[in-house]
Amino acid sequence: MRARIIVGVVLVMALFCVGTFASRAGDRAGRRQWTVVNFMNPVQVKDRVVMGPVLIVHDDEKMAHGKACTSFYRFDTARGPQEEIVSFHCQPEAKAVAQQTTFTYTRGELGCEKLVSYQIAGDAEAHGVPAR
Repeated sequence: MRARIIVGVVLVMALFCVGTFASRAGDRAGRRQWTVVNFMNPVQVKDRVVMGPVLIVHDDEKMAHGKACTSFYRFDTARGPQEEIVSFHCQPEAKAVAQQTTFTYTRGELGCEKLVSYQIAGDAEAHGVPAR
């Protein structure tokens, strides 16, 4: 009986460890990072206005080939990623490793904050958003 309890506790702890690892912002082997954020207020990203839950994906492989490496997708908490809102080729900048996902804003032309750059938790690089 005691062995069953110990095995059960070990299995639960293993599941927590795997869950924590899987929820980290990235697929480092594939050189892809992602995070889900909820913009409570409208935010201008390039020429689009974004609000609500959004999945942000950055792909280093695409960046190396000069393609649009960052994509923002509408995110439905029940169904996952939906349509792409905007994508662009970011402007990378070396930074200290971020403990949490961070955003830098300026005042946008559309009357709301404009996203200037973002940095995904655990990454040592900020990603600048081109003006146009």
